[in-house]
Amino acid sequence: MTEEQQSSNHPPLPPTTEEDRFSWLRLLRSRKVGPATFRRLLHEHGSAQNALAALPELARAAGIEGYETCPPGVIEAELKAAKAAKARLLCLGSADYPSALADLSDAPPMLWAIGDISVLRRPMIALVGARNCSSLGARTARALADGLGAQGFVVVSGLARGIDTAAHKAALGSGTVAVMAGGVDIIYPAENADLARDISKRGLRLSEQPMGVTPQARHFPRRNRIISGLAQAVVVVEAAAKSGSLITARDALDQGRDVLAVPGHPFDARAAGCNLLIREGATLVRSVEDVIEALPPQAPDLFNAQVSPPPAPGDMRPQPAVDLQATILSRLGPSPVAEDQLIRDVQVPASAVGPVLVELELQGRIQRQPGGLLSLAV
Repeated sequence: MTEEQQSSNHPPLPPTTEEDRFSWLRLLRSRKVGPATFRRLLHEHGSAQNALAALPELARAAGIEGYETCPPGVIEAELKAAKAAKARLLCLGSADYPSALADLSDAPPMLWAIGDISVLRRPMIALVGARNCSSLGARTARALADGLGAQGFVVVSGLARGIDTAAHKAALGSGTVAVMAGGVDIIYPAENADLARDISKRGLRLSEQPMGVTPQARHFPRRNRIISGLAQAVVVVEAAAKSGSLITARDALDQGRDVLAVPGHPFDARAAGCNLLIREGATLVRSVEDVIEALPPQAPDLFNAQVSPPPAPGDMRPQPAVDLQATILSRLGPSPVAEDQLIRDVQVPASAVGPVLVELELQGRIQRQPGGLLSLAV
């Protein structure tokens, strides 16, 4: 009994009762049952309960003696751990399951989620790259994540060191999804514990692994297909010639997603993977505009859309001024930025930016620091 490569073309009907969800988990956690086999068993036997009853005989027919399905006590412990972690179970076929994943032949039948699942209804772009990234790579990831968030996209990544961490941090205010290789309640690496807590409050953590599972090397390639599957496109910022980021890129191509890459110096090993992807046809990325332009025509045209909040009641200023305020605020953070750099970032003439900066300063929303630097008021 091995993992099938093909299964029913349509997602199974989702479980509607606690008993059904319990049986789904038991079936999925049973030995040698992966996503495709899970779907095939449901398709052939009509329900998880029937599939569980049939599994021992199926295993014997496949030459596996003494096969036992997952014990109920294991699932009871997992559900108890999920409750303690405030994790929610998303089942394939249900309304809250991410639609981008549902049509994949190896879609996770069940996902544990901690945080705001509403972000799954928004368009997503994946940003991935090297764990031992360069300073320039980290800055590039932050700039791309910040710019994509300002245009309404949710940034998806893997909560790893380096590029993933930079992307998540920059996208906290606009929406980010961390797809985890281990259990959704097990933070890896441990240094990202604070970031993981912030994501659970302002974004979403996802995992297909059981609660409490410490990530192993074999889990990361499986995790990567979820990162790419959630997104409309995958942007690789830095990657060695042999790296997990290239696995994500290959998954994206297999899933029909666009692959984009940031070029790097030919003598920098951390850029070798990106340069290889570009040589093989990936879209070269220099800025957020390059990412937006590369999206297929059916993708939402968000680049020219403003995601700023509506004016306050009685605010009769011209809408462009209101939009420019929101754009400036989205570019600033606690760390000071030079005013001329901000003007270049927003791509608006200094004569238009100056009065808006004064207004924001008077409102107490930004602060001027020594040396002509600007930051958000804290």
